[in-house]
Amino acid sequence: MSDSMEKQTQIRIVDSRPFQFVSPRCFLKTTPFAYTSNSFSGVLHILLHMAELEEPVTSEDLSKMMDTNPVVVRRLMAGLREQGYVHSEKGHGGGWTVACDLAEVTLLDIYEAVGSPSLLAIGNRTESPGCLVEQSVNAALGKAFDEAEQRLLQRLGEVTLASLSADCHKRLKAKGISLKAKRNTHGV
Repeated sequence: MSDSMEKQTQIRIVDSRPFQFVSPRCFLKTTPFAYTSNSFSGVLHILLHMAELEEPVTSEDLSKMMDTNPVVVRRLMAGLREQGYVHSEKGHGGGWTVACDLAEVTLLDIYEAVGSPSLLAIGNRTESPGCLVEQSVNAALGKAFDEAEQRLLQRLGEVTLASLSADCHKRLKAKGISLKAKRNTHGV
């Protein structure tokens, strides 16, 4: 291949239609797929760990559990603190502790406290709002998405942190381990 053809190939990565991939190099920059957040699941994870601990846990230690930055943890925990689900102490020996009865708090409560992140990773196409086909597809999908979201929110409201903790204990017991014994698996 001549140098000019190679340069032409390198420059012509994507054709003029949106999201039509010609080269894998452009995929990462133009992917149409939605970002999915796992912060809700991560917060539930660390809350269950925290419920087992008798001492405060620092944002740094919690960030290791979530494999994220301590600033992200503090931002998420602030929403939980505002609702009275956790408490924080500053200074030496300080950190975060659970401040609620796990039997009284539902997954929906926690979901709302962390800012109600998107529940679905899929959505409607919006590139051609005037297109009647797109309008028909979006109307049908929109209704399905709304129904799915309402069902999911209803289910989140039925599950308490206590029932989640009980399920976790049951799974650990079946394997012959205790949650406290697993504390160091996250570097805490």
